[in-house]
Amino acid sequence: MSAASVIKVVQELLSNEDRASISAALINKKVDLAFLLDPSWKTSVDRDAVVTELIRRSSQWIGESSTLKNEAGHVGWLNATRKSHWRYWQRYREFMERKASLDSVDELDKVTDEILGLIEDPVREGSWDRRGLVVGHVQSGKTGNYTGLICKAADAGYKIIVVLAGIHNNLRAQTQMRLDEGFLGYETHPDPDAIKTIGVGTLDADPSIRPNYVTNRSNNGDFNSAIAKNLGITPEKRPWLLVVKKNKTVLEKLNKWIRNHVADSEDATTGRKTVTRLPLLLIDDEADNASVDTGEDAIDENGKPDLEYSPKVINGLIRTLLHSFSKSAYVGYTATPFANIFIHERGETQKEGPDLFPASFIINLGTPNTYVGPSKIFGRRTADGREKGLPVFRAVKDFASHDGLSGWMPQKHKSTHRPLYEQTDELPPSLKEAVDAFVLACAARHLRGQGESHCSMLVHVTRFNNVQNFVFEQVEAYVRYQKQRILRGVDAEQVLARLQSLWVSDFMQTTATTRTQEGNMDVPISSAWVDVLNCLPNIVADIEVRKINGTAKDALDYADAGKGLKVIAIGGDKLSRGLTLEGLCVSYFLRASKMYDTLMQMGRWFGYRPGYVDLCRLYSTEELADWFGHIADASEELREEFELMAASGSTPRDFGLKVQSHSVMLVTSKLKMRTARSLMLSFSGQVVETVSMRCDKEALASNYDAALSLFAALGNAYHNPIVRERAGASAKWNGCIWEQSRPQHVIDFLTSYKTHADAHKVNSQLLAQFIDMMNRSNELDEWTVAVLGGSGAAFNPIPGVNMVIRQTDNPDRNDRYSIGRLLSPRDESIALSSFEWDDALKLAQGAWRNDPAKQIKQKEEPKEPNGPSIRRIAGLQASGRRRGLLLIYPMDPQKTNHRLLMAQPHPVIGFGMSFPDSQSGIKVEYKINNVLWELEYGSSE
Repeated sequence: MSAASVIKVVQELLSNEDRASISAALINKKVDLAFLLDPSWKTSVDRDAVVTELIRRSSQWIGESSTLKNEAGHVGWLNATRKSHWRYWQRYREFMERKASLDSVDELDKVTDEILGLIEDPVREGSWDRRGLVVGHVQSGKTGNYTGLICKAADAGYKIIVVLAGIHNNLRAQTQMRLDEGFLGYETHPDPDAIKTIGVGTLDADPSIRPNYVTNRSNNGDFNSAIAKNLGITPEKRPWLLVVKKNKTVLEKLNKWIRNHVADSEDATTGRKTVTRLPLLLIDDEADNASVDTGEDAIDENGKPDLEYSPKVINGLIRTLLHSFSKSAYVGYTATPFANIFIHERGETQKEGPDLFPASFIINLGTPNTYVGPSKIFGRRTADGREKGLPVFRAVKDFASHDGLSGWMPQKHKSTHRPLYEQTDELPPSLKEAVDAFVLACAARHLRGQGESHCSMLVHVTRFNNVQNFVFEQVEAYVRYQKQRILRGVDAEQVLARLQSLWVSDFMQTTATTRTQEGNMDVPISSAWVDVLNCLPNIVADIEVRKINGTAKDALDYADAGKGLKVIAIGGDKLSRGLTLEGLCVSYFLRASKMYDTLMQMGRWFGYRPGYVDLCRLYSTEELADWFGHIADASEELREEFELMAASGSTPRDFGLKVQSHSVMLVTSKLKMRTARSLMLSFSGQVVETVSMRCDKEALASNYDAALSLFAALGNAYHNPIVRERAGASAKWNGCIWEQSRPQHVIDFLTSYKTHADAHKVNSQLLAQFIDMMNRSNELDEWTVAVLGGSGAAFNPIPGVNMVIRQTDNPDRNDRYSIGRLLSPRDESIALSSFEWDDALKLAQGAWRNDPAKQIKQKEEPKEPNGPSIRRIAGLQASGRRRGLLLIYPMDPQKTNHRLLMAQPHPVIGFGMSFPDSQSGIKVEYKINNVLWELEYGSSE
């Protein structure tokens, strides 16, 4: 506690310093000043550890949050005077300052103020209903955010606070524990007399402000009949907290209790009972899971709500709860908001009231620089290939046979599958290595002074409980084998030699690379093997293997486990959403869902890894790495769109239209249909490019012929170089261009072109259909077509144009030629006039000015517009015609670095297409039957 006190004092001393001036020398100086306050600290506090922690905190920053809002019916109310005597928030702020930098806590204060201000003043008279959504990142601290919001809401006067915490008991209990610590200030138990002060309660334990609780932290502590029978509620000063599962029985009992024991008014006509004196705040954690109505026909053919429609059970019960209060605020939290955006904004029924569309606001939380997300692990696409991510991914290839139909864990297996590696009841070598890596990571963290911190390993290879049981037995047997050898010192040579080899060849190298590559990640120098060896016996002795699934009695209770729990968690769906694995170091992951939100939620390895990011490992398939890399690119693009919309004053509904037109983000749990699955794809406002292409001789020749036919049909072009005036200067491209081209030429090219069957976003046939449908609505009926060259050999069909060079990131793949990026935003601007280019640049600069995180990464404001701003301006043309852009890139096969292509006579023809924004809502349908959907995208559950 003394160290925490010193850190708090020094943070206060540093709070008035300019961020740029904070250095190790200044921190040491402030620590000396702090020690003058209490001389005993010099002997009781580890000074070096305090300085290291303060240096880590001083290097943290959080990007600015951005907001889309609809002020209709809202009355602004939150000001400094209203906040002056708040005690729940004050003690939570002090509690958080023990863990995080002042800048981080200041940003939490700022964004929770914004959320609270956008719901409603709880003392406002009359009836009101506000609904919003907060979008964070997987494992990024959303619980801490809504804990802060709850504290402020209670201070402001919200009396009933309900938190919907997932669909499993262990997640609900984990959330209850977090709120016990951050809001209540004491442990909740079935016995109300067994109160133990914890968390914020140690800072201010005044009984007069102690919140009431209805649910408790035990695994069976959810709202139930026994509680409801004996519980009364009165409009007293202290708020009530309920943490409940999204479960039919639980929510029905809660609604019944509200109607029978809390409601104070009844409608004389309908008999509907409501609560008028107590304002409700409903926090929906993982708001895209179970809360969204996946039924059909909520809206009639005239676009009006069907008041007699019956929504899905959980959705209906949540809406009924909100509809039972005349004053209610709903705030959903999620990292994957796409299902929520698909909710119809006009959905409403007589019994349940409005649907859960976040009509009032959507807030996109800023990203901390210390957050390890998809782009940090898998990198981003660039014209020179995918930029390097953290060197922690390890490809797994030994889990199944080459045809994917047999082996230890084939992707498409049944619940009766028995995992056998080469017909023996043991783990594949890759999973054995992953367990070894976990042992080494635990040892390294111990040597780094993190021995009292929890360490976890995730094994997620199947959704079937029966198969998980077999995996559990195999992992437990392997860990038991390690313990017997290392602890007894008998026949340990082989085990220790394997661990030493992995430490030297993998861990030491990865640490060195990460230290060079990630200067702000606080990566220590690697320990020597002899030091690791000496602590191995104590490490392996503490390792436990747990099953976390629907039938297991095991639970990950970090709070009651003491210090330094070391656990290998084996499970499926319970591990795939919401549940936090403390100190997650190693993940072994084979689940192959291609549904965007399911895949992101399964990414338990995202989050914060202070001081040990180099020790983390992700063992998975190359296919999954491809998908996550694609997600990183799509997510960043969508965030840029959001920021542009926020800067221009758009509403949540505007963002809904944008997400619904995204050809990748549509792969989401909203598509839980009955017998046939449909992807209704739109490409408006998007850029598509061929980054994964066929490399067989037939496709290369066919695509080359398609390009030649296009050139012949277009006729004479404006030849090399292409020149455009930009802000007083000239921009030039090596190539040729056709302007005011007919759409049929583009459609014919796409119809003839053979895209790769596994291309995530580019399907030439669907693109052709989409353009044809847009033409029927008088959109995209004019095209700019350009051939862009580079520094390769001459492209003979067009004199003066050279081929571009795009090297593959995987030269030995026989099934595809994969590259990083084909085009750049600069290429997208080739069709813009100088005035349009200026307007697009102003949009991009405005988004940069509104995001401090971007300003830190990119010191100077943009000198050129980005892709989203270009497509936004292209969609705002006065003529309303909205021209499309097709870019052809002939790639030099000799410079591809691809084994098969270097011997081919034809150039590799790639293309990119930039589609302007459109409000038409036109989409092209891609149908697939239910069986094929499950095989391709995985289960929607």
